[in-house]
Amino acid sequence: MSQEIVWRPRQPMDRRDMLRYTGALATAIGAGAVGAALHDRRTGADYFQDLANAHAVTLPRYDLKNPQMPTKLAVVHGRDAAMMVKAAFAAMGGLDKFISPGDVVLLKPNVAFDRPPELGATTSPEVLAAVANEVKRCGAKRILIADNPINQPEGCFEKSGITAVAKATGCEIILPTPDRFVDLAVGRTKQGNKLVGEPGAALDRWEVFYEPLRLANKVIGVAPCKDHNLSGASMTMKNFYGLLGGRRNQFHQCIHDVIADFPHLIKPTLVVLDATRILMKNGPTGGSLADVMPGNTVVVSTDMVAVDAFGWGLLQRPARPPEYLGRAKSRKLGEADIRHVPIDESTV
Repeated sequence: MSQEIVWRPRQPMDRRDMLRYTGALATAIGAGAVGAALHDRRTGADYFQDLANAHAVTLPRYDLKNPQMPTKLAVVHGRDAAMMVKAAFAAMGGLDKFISPGDVVLLKPNVAFDRPPELGATTSPEVLAAVANEVKRCGAKRILIADNPINQPEGCFEKSGITAVAKATGCEIILPTPDRFVDLAVGRTKQGNKLVGEPGAALDRWEVFYEPLRLANKVIGVAPCKDHNLSGASMTMKNFYGLLGGRRNQFHQCIHDVIADFPHLIKPTLVVLDATRILMKNGPTGGSLADVMPGNTVVVSTDMVAVDAFGWGLLQRPARPPEYLGRAKSRKLGEADIRHVPIDESTV
């Protein structure tokens, strides 16, 4: 994987980063130019901060800028994944309101672990296939599937059933090879070498699996509903953790701030909560069928915070939701109180 960026919340470039970019510049244009740079009108620290920003990328928004319907939840119960997904998209006003002919669509499932789908630690292949087929019906030019698994990627895609889905639906799997990661400026836009906007509460710049995001103009997250031993739950917000590279185990110490940063990091077109089977305990990895219960539910929305607030109820947890939901709501990144969100609920 490409060179790691050490996590620091909201801090300017430190000596280590300055040396990193000094070395890069020296290699590219020679030590004499570095000396000139250090005598730039700006301070050396400011110069190299700008250089770091120039190397960072920013993400476009993948959501609809002016949606034709208010934020809502489409909740569908049933046993046939294809029928449930189709009904949920119909309740959102039709997938063709979100996906247009010629789009390149990234599907982001959870493929983190080398586990069979029956254990509930990864996205259901049936749900992912149903989403892919509906996207195809809308005329998408390409459909990409990508994740950065914790276990060996090829094995995770194969054992979880996602490789078979890609073959059956004509989707392209993009594996997380080192050349496909870049330094992302979280939640900001770029004006020249300046980053505009606020960084995340925990994420400032971080190495991200960028290639599928670069190729796509629409993104749909498809996440399982499951227990998580650190954050309480792993659903559509936590699903985007799978785009991060580097030493992401460092985030365990501030897991709620990190999860609350994901609606700031990326604005997906839609998110799908796969609660067809629910990992009720021993998450996120699971390991026993006894930990899994049938959920027979799919939830779709443009608001991943609202979806996860609904999913918390499916996990049958205490009334007090996990901290990351409240933190996201306080930053106006989504609605954590589902009493304020219209719910279209049906059974097929």
